[in-house]
Amino acid sequence: MTYQSIRRLRRPRTLLTVGLGALTLLSAQPAQATAPPPRPATAAEAGTNAYLAAVKNDPAALRRFFQRLPKGADLHNHLSGAVSTEYLIRLAAEDGLCIDTTTLTAVVPPCGPGTRPAADALTDRAFRDAVVRAWSMRDFPPDGNGHDHFFDTFGKFGEVTWRHRGKLLAEVADDVVRDNQFYLETMVSPASDSARKLADEVGWDDDFARLHRKLVAEGKLDLVVAEARKESDDSDAEFRAAARCGTDRARPGCRLPVRWISQVSRGGTPERVFTQMALGMRLAERDPRFVAVNLVQPEDWDSSLRNYSLQMRMLKYLRSVYPKAHVTLHAGELWTGLVKPEDLRFHIAEAVNVAGAERIGHGVDLVHEDDWQRTARTMAAREIAVEVPFTSNAQILGVKGAEHPFDTYRAYGVPVVLATDDPGVSRIDITHEYQYAARTYGLSYRELKNLARASLEYAFLPGRSLWRGNPTRDGYSLGAACRGEQPGRATPGRLCRQAIASSPKAAAQWRQEAAFRQFERTFGTRGRS
Repeated sequence: MTYQSIRRLRRPRTLLTVGLGALTLLSAQPAQATAPPPRPATAAEAGTNAYLAAVKNDPAALRRFFQRLPKGADLHNHLSGAVSTEYLIRLAAEDGLCIDTTTLTAVVPPCGPGTRPAADALTDRAFRDAVVRAWSMRDFPPDGNGHDHFFDTFGKFGEVTWRHRGKLLAEVADDVVRDNQFYLETMVSPASDSARKLADEVGWDDDFARLHRKLVAEGKLDLVVAEARKESDDSDAEFRAAARCGTDRARPGCRLPVRWISQVSRGGTPERVFTQMALGMRLAERDPRFVAVNLVQPEDWDSSLRNYSLQMRMLKYLRSVYPKAHVTLHAGELWTGLVKPEDLRFHIAEAVNVAGAERIGHGVDLVHEDDWQRTARTMAAREIAVEVPFTSNAQILGVKGAEHPFDTYRAYGVPVVLATDDPGVSRIDITHEYQYAARTYGLSYRELKNLARASLEYAFLPGRSLWRGNPTRDGYSLGAACRGEQPGRATPGRLCRQAIASSPKAAAQWRQEAAFRQFERTFGTRGRS
């Protein structure tokens, strides 16, 4: 296939800025670094790094550099929150929806008292600006309650997004390609109404095996799977029409490999959560468009906190039933003052050690957990990547700069990938996240390059990787089939061509390496001039 109630006020945070090329580590770091000494930079890499250092005080040149930087994949992306608010307003107008003038929530027509046609926001500047602010983080005050506003946006525009998965994907895919990325995993909630009805019909049973048998009895769960696949078929058709795929006017997103991750609403009743998990994992084993499940909604909600350990045990059981389905989990999206101290002690550890998560989303509260060093070492040993969306961490939790565990994860050898989360709500793109990382943590070009490589290495794309061993620990060296080749060159040898052709993952990685070669020819030469 080519193609979403806080009880605190945030205190001001200080952004740590260091010079490019330096590595800033938090005080809580391992006694010994787990990564080997880096191999010497090539002349092209050294020249590119020199150019990056030379333009660090030139905002326009720096933005151009990061826009053109090949940036791997976006692995933590919620489709409904990924498109721009302005595009959502256009869709609402096209569908004849209305907007409640008090709550600024999209509602179905007819537009009665207290509502206005969404189309009014296309011509009334003041109305449009009000809707944009309500549906995104635009102009949100730094001392405001970003957590609540961020999560409230999804309910305000939800009537728009559920109708047009294919059109949303067409917009997001174009953005991903434009930002020089080569793969997308995006989260959706398949057949959510039917999954909820099935869960309510079956009810709760604390014997997971018995509960699963009730779900699959008489083909009940398979009917929901079939509905989810039909939804995806319809989304694919809408995507292809919106993106003009197969025509001489095809949009860039048509050539982007895309996979779906099934969202599970962690705030639901236990039977609904279990049913959504089972649906997502069954889909991942039966439909190659789906690869994984993930828990969404605020981790600090009372129901989320109360049922967290139960949900990790649910996933542990379901992984034994559906061993081919991947699991990536929002875990540790918490901070001091947001929840009681005891709720900061175990979420990442249980996601890793109980649920068997293969990636962790956010992972912000790492150093507040019990024996967090053991968790970090386990993540490094198992190559469990952490997905880092800097902007949403700052907007939702107020965590940035030195308080963020980005450098701590890297010091322990945990794979780190940069992501956008909800770029439409946050009003950023992946270019912004890479530029922020470089400026804030003093990253060299080689470090940025390896972050981009990691996002494809730890993607759930099928097939063998180009790289051998544990590249986070040992460095990025080509595997046996391509050993001795120049990564990304136009005409690799026969064995390497076969390896690339047989693996969607390797194919995406080779495309990125080719882009790196071109990027370094452009900027490396400037750095040496």
